[in-house]
Amino acid sequence: MHHNLLLILFLLFAVMMLVLLAKKIKIAYPIFLVIAGLGISFIPGIPVLKLDPDIIFLLFLPPLLYEAAWYTSWKDFWKWKRPISLLAFGLVFFTSLIVAYISSSMIPGFTLALGFLLGGIVSPPDAVAAATVMKGLKIPKRLLTILEGESLVNDAASLIVFRFALAAVLTGTFSMQEATGQFFLVAGMGVIVGIIGGNIMYAIHRFLPTTPAIDAALTVMTPYILFLAAEQFHFSGVMAVVTGGLFISWRSHEIFKTGSTRLNMLGVWTTMIFVMNALVFILIGLELPEIVQGLGTHLVFQGLKYGILISLIVIVLRFLWVYPIAHIPRFLFKSIRENEPSPGWKGPLITSYAGMRGVVSLATALSIPIYLDENGTLFPERNMIIFITFVVIFITLVFQGLTLPLIIKWINIGEIDSTIPEDQQRKRIQIRLDVLGLNYISEKYPQEISENELIEFYKNSLQNEISNNQKSFDSVECRDTKKEEVEEYHHLLLEIHALQRKELFKMRKYKEFEDSEIRKAELQLDLNDLKVTGTEH
Repeated sequence: MHHNLLLILFLLFAVMMLVLLAKKIKIAYPIFLVIAGLGISFIPGIPVLKLDPDIIFLLFLPPLLYEAAWYTSWKDFWKWKRPISLLAFGLVFFTSLIVAYISSSMIPGFTLALGFLLGGIVSPPDAVAAATVMKGLKIPKRLLTILEGESLVNDAASLIVFRFALAAVLTGTFSMQEATGQFFLVAGMGVIVGIIGGNIMYAIHRFLPTTPAIDAALTVMTPYILFLAAEQFHFSGVMAVVTGGLFISWRSHEIFKTGSTRLNMLGVWTTMIFVMNALVFILIGLELPEIVQGLGTHLVFQGLKYGILISLIVIVLRFLWVYPIAHIPRFLFKSIRENEPSPGWKGPLITSYAGMRGVVSLATALSIPIYLDENGTLFPERNMIIFITFVVIFITLVFQGLTLPLIIKWINIGEIDSTIPEDQQRKRIQIRLDVLGLNYISEKYPQEISENELIEFYKNSLQNEISNNQKSFDSVECRDTKKEEVEEYHHLLLEIHALQRKELFKMRKYKEFEDSEIRKAELQLDLNDLKVTGTEH
């Protein structure tokens, strides 16, 4: 027990240090962790990790999906439902089909069912990898929305393909008609379980006397409850988690009413998801020695060849799918041409190139059972499938991940749709909120304004804030304010906040004020920082 605990602590510490190093050398941490994990695994004396496939799948997948659903805008998701659906379902099935037939004809001993199994595993791109690689780069909002929406739903599509292919391998029978009917049943009932479960958790948060700590704990439990409830009835746990996450996120303003609750949840989830993502990416590299040992030296070279070919296939297939679905609907339907600006050739290029594989593919591959039946018959080609999956993840994540930022900078893509800059949106929102508060005070408390100095001071502060925001907003509209000027302004605010934190530290050091009041002032500075930087997820 002590040995395992020390190993886990060492791994967590190593992951944190590697992430910091990746940040230092300015490489997206998923890419760096995969390479580092691969290098660490070949150090003599490093323990070989033997992970239970079911634990990996259950432990990591539900919260990662739930968090992705939580931060997905339902409004944007619905607006771009056509390209999202064509990528999340159409491309997954298309990729699975092509990979199934090519792999079954290319790899000795590979049946069509095993081909579909491999296709289901390698078909979904990884949201975390793409988001981390593109962080800080100038990407049109439409593309980010489509990529996030795709990654939210394509996991469900690929896992359903995987499930049916796995059943075909285990039973030796497969019916396309039956599988199609089962697909809609499994996915549809998963959605229903998610809605029912989401409503139950909504009622608990809304009507019971919860605390910020209890609310945060319940949100951590929710994805596991939804996933297990759906899987218990052999429905799609992925669809249940995604649906429940979208539902509760949409109603979150009704159930998480206090700032302390939301800030507490933000801290809990940000930390948990970061640690999970970082661990999974380094586990990709650390798992390789066991996979290689299971294959043998001769088959490793064969698997490497197959993995490279499958990687090229999934990359090319994405290009062949994305460009037609971006332009053919515009050619066929006048309403689309009138309502949606053309993505041109740059938008589809980024969408096509952002198809990096990662967490879900690894977890799905590792979830393949070791034995085919109770008699101890080994699952056919399990090690080969896992090794090919590793090669696909490595090539798409490292090669595409390192070159994608260069391509984005090279093509210099601008915003496709006409949108209000985020800074101006924040000012507009704040002005409306301040005006609402000012009107409320003037209507409900006219007498108190003149009698209560605190209320009068608050009213004046609202008026000043409205005036300052309006002047700042007008200055942006009157002249072409450069992005560099906005960034310089934000940098100034953050510098001032940093100086104010140092002053608070001096106050604590010399015991000028109570610690509880200093902490409140620090919290206010944190909130002011969030106004400038926003939240990262």
